[in-house]
Amino acid sequence: MVRRIASQVHKQVSRLTRAGFLKNPPVWYQAVLEHPPLPLPAREPPSRTSYDSTPPKQAFGAAAAKKTPGPHPLPVSYIEDDIRRQFFRDHPFESFRPRNLTEAGTIEEEHPVRGVHWTCLRQRGRNPSPEDAVQFALNLHQSHGLALSDAYATSVAQFRTLRAVQHVATRFAALEAAAHGASFGPSATARGYEAENRVLEANELRTERLDDSARLARRRWRMVPLGGGAGDATSAGGEDAHDRNAWSRGEEYVRLWKEGVRPDYSPALTEPVSPMLSKFDTTASADYMGTRGRGPRP
Repeated sequence: MVRRIASQVHKQVSRLTRAGFLKNPPVWYQAVLEHPPLPLPAREPPSRTSYDSTPPKQAFGAAAAKKTPGPHPLPVSYIEDDIRRQFFRDHPFESFRPRNLTEAGTIEEEHPVRGVHWTCLRQRGRNPSPEDAVQFALNLHQSHGLALSDAYATSVAQFRTLRAVQHVATRFAALEAAAHGASFGPSATARGYEAENRVLEANELRTERLDDSARLARRRWRMVPLGGGAGDATSAGGEDAHDRNAWSRGEEYVRLWKEGVRPDYSPALTEPVSPMLSKFDTTASADYMGTRGRGPRP
């Protein structure tokens, strides 16, 4: 027997069996066919079934003669993924319902109602989950031969009917319990509002505890008008009614600028300055000897 690559031995056995050289196939033959080894060379993609792969697209012309794809992972696609994606697109609020993600020590057994015996969504309970609706649509498509669109429409219609029945029954049960004196705690929405109010109250207390100096620093550049308002009559000297220290919005400055008066920002002198005396002027000098005003002696 010609030496073969280990991953191609089962192919050689298949050819020998078809040609009649082998009367009975080896014991390992069926196991290798169920779990074939990876093909060689490594760049050749492994064979895929239609169960977890996307349907092939028809190519024409130059696009049909493509090269062998590189060693990239191929996309894995399941029908239930498409159904689940469409379901949550039509029912976005179902994703907000709480769900337990705790994993047990063993895998949960599959529901006994499945396959051709599963004809109604009600068979798995009165309050089905979104996953039950997805699996029911998949079961109608695979086990009952319905088109995927028809199976999805049937599953969604039954899901909405059961949810409406559950909602009405819950409302009437709550009204009946309230009529008998039962009291219910706050809902999830009310608890959320209470938590929000607690945060707002804490922010208000934090604002009240601010230092006085910080609050003054925030307001120190605020304009505070000085003096009396426009309702004053006249000043004591008959001047204008407006106080000189009041804010005039720049009107006084503009008026003086138009009249050609240049502003003088030097400080006003409180006392007049006497003129400087000459060293030859004796009349204005002090009379230390007491001789000023005396006449000549006889």
